[in-house]
Amino acid sequence: MRIGRLKAMAVKETLQVWRDPRSLMIALLMPAMQMLLLGYGFSLDIKHIPVCTYDRENSQQSQALLKHFQASQYFDIVRVVGNYPELTRAVDAGNCRLAVVVPPDFTEQVSVLGSGKVQAIVDATDDNTAQVALGYAQAVVAGFAAEVQLDATGPQVQAAAMIQPLSVEPRVWFNEDLESRNFIIPGVVAMVMALVGAQLTSLTVSREWERGTMELLVSTPVTPLEVMLGKLIPYFAISFIDATLCLVFAVFWFAVPFRGDLLTLFLTTAMFSVVVLGIGYLISVTIRNQLGASQIALLVTMLPTTLLSGFAFPIDQMPGIIQVMTYFVYSRYYVTILKSVFLKGLGLGALAMPVLAMAIYSVAVAALAARAFHKSLD
Repeated sequence: MRIGRLKAMAVKETLQVWRDPRSLMIALLMPAMQMLLLGYGFSLDIKHIPVCTYDRENSQQSQALLKHFQASQYFDIVRVVGNYPELTRAVDAGNCRLAVVVPPDFTEQVSVLGSGKVQAIVDATDDNTAQVALGYAQAVVAGFAAEVQLDATGPQVQAAAMIQPLSVEPRVWFNEDLESRNFIIPGVVAMVMALVGAQLTSLTVSREWERGTMELLVSTPVTPLEVMLGKLIPYFAISFIDATLCLVFAVFWFAVPFRGDLLTLFLTTAMFSVVVLGIGYLISVTIRNQLGASQIALLVTMLPTTLLSGFAFPIDQMPGIIQVMTYFVYSRYYVTILKSVFLKGLGLGALAMPVLAMAIYSVAVAALAARAFHKSLD
């Protein structure tokens, strides 16, 4: 391998990228756009659920209960209705995800029987949101009931009644505010790196075929290894620029805590870049059409990273056979490393297994990519 020839190939590929607006857009604009769109648009936090209320009693007690709903950060009372048909139309139209109906004898139930029932009608087209909304509603009603009981019996009696033989005092680690953004953004970094890296390198060799310059490349004395390295070195540098951009967005724009060290982050990012760039190069060598190569790269990188890496869906909640399949998904290990570095502050020693898996993947993909290109027009 000659350094001069390798440098010439790298300069040639850098000029190709610089002169290609599509490649520049993928390299520079796509990471920022994805970070902003997914950072703001993808959230697992369920707050400000629209609520419709139907107070059939309209008493002081019933209004106090509804004020508890309004005071909660999880609910917004968007409509007050006066009958069931109006309530049904509001739920059918999607104006509210939860409807609270206070019965006409609510005060009597609370004051005489010591307990009362409130009807909650939940729009369960999204079952996850419905379950969460129902749990929040039960918590609001339980809090109101405790206040009513305290007012009725006095603080001393209530304190004695509330003594429990066992209680739980929760303490949250790593994501103290339970913000889903802190869980999602590190995974977005992996998705951006995988998508951009494979998309860019999937065009490298196929571009030569489409532009008719493959004959010139084959006739030069450069070896297949020099072709591969010369074409991938510029994209390797671009991947680190994108990684730095994503890190800046995550920490300074979205305020995701970064508790680890940069050495661990960039070392594992380098291995992940080798994997995705190698996959893109393999696709480019195999498919001689740029459009087809970019579509295959999108399929190979986007779907596994989104669905099987733990980025959006917890792996331990997947069926057993799918959990086994995730061990063959390279992005699973990088997402695990990112979340551990960002939120837990773990170093290379604590992340030995996923780092080893990434190293094996990078070596295997690099070896396959080095053998893929042949100086032949067949």
